[in-house]
Amino acid sequence: MGPDHNLVVNPEQAKLVKRIYGMFLQGQSPFQIARTLTEEGIPSPGGKDHWNPSNIKSILTNEKYKGDALLQKTFTVDFLTKKKKANEGEIPQYYVKDNHEAIIDPETFEMVQTLMATRKKGRNRKSSVSIFSSKVKCGDCGSWYGPKVWHSNDAYRKVIWQCNHKFDGEKCATPTLTEDEIKELFLRAANQVIDQKEQFIAIYEQVFSRSLDTTALEGELSELEAEINIAAELIEECIKGNAHVALDQTEYQKRYDALVARFDKAKGRQTEVTDLIAERKARKHQIESYLNELRGWEPLTEFRDTDWLAMVDYITVHNKDDIRVTLKDGTEIKA
Repeated sequence: MGPDHNLVVNPEQAKLVKRIYGMFLQGQSPFQIARTLTEEGIPSPGGKDHWNPSNIKSILTNEKYKGDALLQKTFTVDFLTKKKKANEGEIPQYYVKDNHEAIIDPETFEMVQTLMATRKKGRNRKSSVSIFSSKVKCGDCGSWYGPKVWHSNDAYRKVIWQCNHKFDGEKCATPTLTEDEIKELFLRAANQVIDQKEQFIAIYEQVFSRSLDTTALEGELSELEAEINIAAELIEECIKGNAHVALDQTEYQKRYDALVARFDKAKGRQTEVTDLIAERKARKHQIESYLNELRGWEPLTEFRDTDWLAMVDYITVHNKDDIRVTLKDGTEIKA
């Protein structure tokens, strides 16, 4: 805390926070980031030797890192014991923008929130148990591959990956893969790209960057915001008119319902467009970070987790002779 009672940035902690945000934007999950920081012996925020995914999620969602502050997240329920409780609406909360120096710029912070929100639950929810989780996809049914241990109790023990829904209903014909096979597939695909990196970078700059442009969406968003304001004003006028003049209530209700439907339609589309803009910006940020790293890479001679996480979006397994690696920039390589 500084002399003006605002938060002051600790340079060493700021470096770590920036690194965590960077790792997440590269594609690493909170579980993987926590494991890496623990293995490197970096103390957690509580000074412990072990990081939990919850520590990482807390850092990735804390508005303080973009210079804002949410006041009264907790409050004291007993002034004698100093016992505190999470504020669940018992007292007002206040959100203060630009309250102190930012570590993470607001655009990056919002990208991270969008990416976290896209980790959906359900049949194909993303997992982070392994660096290969939610990275290898079945070409038959579209489900993720998951690990299975063979010969778990003898010298022939090995981990294989197969479609998580291989035996649900109609059996998928896609083959199993060992972790060594996945690593070899990655090295082949990565080195193809590294050998022709200037060509891939040029293609992105000429073609793919256009597909991620948000100019049209931002124009639509401005129009929707105007439409929402107009509809809200008309609803307000409609209600006031009914309060001051004796109107046919059937006609009034019909007009009121039509205006509310107009407002709801614009509001719903506003949410869709806002999400699309955030997703495109986050995707563009991911791809450009990947391409910046690609510029400095030399051919890979061995598998490293960091290279895999930085380059690969996912692998699609169709059959033993048709396995394709989709990279962060959307490029698909037949490995």
